[in-house]
Amino acid sequence: MSRTTAAPAGRLAVSLHRIGKRFPGVVANHDVSFEVRQGTVHALVGENGAGKSTLMKILYGVHKPDEGTIEINAERVSFSSPTDAIGHGVGMVFQHFQLADNLTVLENVVLGAEKRHGIADAARAEIGRISTAYGFELDPDELVETLGVGERQRVEILKVLYRGASIIILDEPTAVLVPQEVEALFANLRELKREGNTLIFISHKLDEVLAIADEITVLRRGTSVATVLPGEVTSHDLAELMVGAELPSPSTEESTVTDDVILDVAGLTVSDAHGRPELADVSCTIRAGEVLGIAGVEGNGQTELVEAILGIRKALAGTITLAGADLSTWGTRRRRAAGVGYIPEDRQRHGLLLDAPLWENRVLGHQTRAPSSRGIWLDRRGARADAQRIVTDYDVRTPGIDTAARALSGGNQQKFIVGREMSGEPVLLVASHPTRGVDVGAQAAIWDHIRAARRRGLAVLLISADLDELIGLSDSIRVILRGRLVGEFDPQTVTPQQLGSAMTGASERTEEPV
Repeated sequence: MSRTTAAPAGRLAVSLHRIGKRFPGVVANHDVSFEVRQGTVHALVGENGAGKSTLMKILYGVHKPDEGTIEINAERVSFSSPTDAIGHGVGMVFQHFQLADNLTVLENVVLGAEKRHGIADAARAEIGRISTAYGFELDPDELVETLGVGERQRVEILKVLYRGASIIILDEPTAVLVPQEVEALFANLRELKREGNTLIFISHKLDEVLAIADEITVLRRGTSVATVLPGEVTSHDLAELMVGAELPSPSTEESTVTDDVILDVAGLTVSDAHGRPELADVSCTIRAGEVLGIAGVEGNGQTELVEAILGIRKALAGTITLAGADLSTWGTRRRRAAGVGYIPEDRQRHGLLLDAPLWENRVLGHQTRAPSSRGIWLDRRGARADAQRIVTDYDVRTPGIDTAARALSGGNQQKFIVGREMSGEPVLLVASHPTRGVDVGAQAAIWDHIRAARRRGLAVLLISADLDELIGLSDSIRVILRGRLVGEFDPQTVTPQQLGSAMTGASERTEEPV
């Protein structure tokens, strides 16, 4: 049953009425009504697969609805493309930045919209005006590759404002930001709101939703079930509306750390193709039953550390030892066969073959080992049976193992990857952002699986932008800054703010006793 709290009066900027959208075998949206008042921040929350992305793609012109109507500023509209939506003042900032690193801020903003203000003085003046008006503090001539994550986020918002958007959809805008960057973003959003812009804020971080939103709409299983005011609900209330359960906690139980060293990284140094250092003399150890968390602003060497451990990237110096065996010269396949599980940071690019069925994705990265192979031959029956086991044990919601990975929601894709990488009794799990972009239900399930594996003696290298997750799951936390491990923190005492300061280099004291 739908639950609606009386909202303050105001002109509607967006009105979606009884929207329905179906794809083959899937009802993505059914009877969804969604109203956003002009000059407000309206949050949209729900589980992965609840229909949020489809609904916003309908509003942004990516999809056409099968039923229902759309009104923008009281005008009935029908969008056939994002260009139509932009023409009516609707812009969208995607979770994964769509920026060209080798171009300047100005060039990125103008790209694709050259006819609006040209690419010279008029464009520069407009970008300067927007940046000043909303406190973005961006240099139009700076290369995007030199910008931090928070600054890149502002470039994305600047792009949609430059195109004339006054209704801005923000998809998981804080997913990769540290607390200080979240505060800066929220200051920008409040300024946008003060200037009369309308913001639709999609997030799984319910505390942030409560902090920034004027109204909150909850979707569940493709339909709208509630619109509430943040002052009248808690994060637990929202979680219950979303999934019918309380908000999960990443907190671990008693320590399970043993004396057996599983991973020993010593003096690891990595450079890019141009010889610029990306990792410098990195050393760390992980023991059986231990979760070592790595905190850092993206782009400070986390990806390079993971790829060096996996053998994807060649190290210039240093050693990597797994359970006493020096694997520094081993290839990726041999390291994986030795017991290294891997949850990649981008599940769609590096974790799945999106157009392949789930049972084939079970084989991915495990094609030389049972149950995926028998000698040199693919064991189709074994792979199918184990894919079904993963679907059952990890609660992957899918019509069947012959379903293409693309058809699953992000949370179900991630649960399948976790199940695959937990298979075969690995001794080390490299988990890079294991719950990024998943809902509270999938998040809780993934945390439970990591905790259970930890109790069985699995060593885990956990890299995450979610500082509460790092603090809750880790036995110890290291901070990575400009390719170096600069601090070690005790999860029992450290705060997200202290970690954020160390991650940005703002803290003079980057190390505390453990």
